[in-house]
Amino acid sequence: MRIVSLLPSATEILFAIGAGDDVVGVTHECDYPPRALGLPAVTCSSGPSLDDPGEIDRHVRTAVHAGSSLYALDAALLERLAPDVIVTQELCPVCAVSYEAVGRAATRLRSDLRIISLEPASIEDVLANVELLGDVTGRPRSARGVVAELRSRIERVRTRGDVRTLVLEWTDPPMSAGHWIPELVELAGGAPILAHPGANSQRLEWDAIAAGDPEAVIVAPCGFDLEKTKRAIARLDGVAAWRSLVARRRGRILAMDGNAYLSRPGPRLVDACELIAQWYTGMAEYAG
Repeated sequence: MRIVSLLPSATEILFAIGAGDDVVGVTHECDYPPRALGLPAVTCSSGPSLDDPGEIDRHVRTAVHAGSSLYALDAALLERLAPDVIVTQELCPVCAVSYEAVGRAATRLRSDLRIISLEPASIEDVLANVELLGDVTGRPRSARGVVAELRSRIERVRTRGDVRTLVLEWTDPPMSAGHWIPELVELAGGAPILAHPGANSQRLEWDAIAAGDPEAVIVAPCGFDLEKTKRAIARLDGVAAWRSLVARRRGRILAMDGNAYLSRPGPRLVDACELIAQWYTGMAEYAG
């Protein structure tokens, strides 16, 4: 089987279940596991390289409003790779090459090509996708083993807690935590506020954030690594409402590599849950 993965999360899942040798093409953002970096990239960014969250937001909104794609798909390379299966998504036009672009490119490929679209909104959906890809690739037993191990780790970390926690999926403008992220916070022992579980992230107003006055804040901008996240947090110090938060005054701000741990609905979501739980534990020990 020849597989092209158009999702970093799907690439991680495919390697985790032992189907890595079947993957013949990935996206330019597929950087985990390291073996994926050596595979042909069938996509690239079609926009400028930006670092400031506000500038990125304005570019994305302008592109989406104009109907422009944020990613370019190399249809000729895709044709040469001759995949039997393409794994893609329809969940978010900002996160990956559009489903429509994939569909257009697929018309040049084999007639029995199978396109798998993953649309997770919860942790259960993510685990179901692991099993789905196990079935598609002929590795159902391996996939079930991966899911069993992930469930075991989730149960080991599951904690009831009441730390009122805001997760920022973006900082300028501030955006709420959506989809599976509030669930991760709850599993780790927190109580998410201004969140949208199972739904798209939404824009927040600083007045609402100040009124909510979270006890802890996790900052994990979608697609940002840890260094970019730290720079985004530093920029927040220019916002009076941010400086007024009790979480900020007490130093209860967790910078996370959103690109690795929260933005991608794959196995490393459980790593994120464990990291957040460890942070809460340290917070309690410091307070106690």
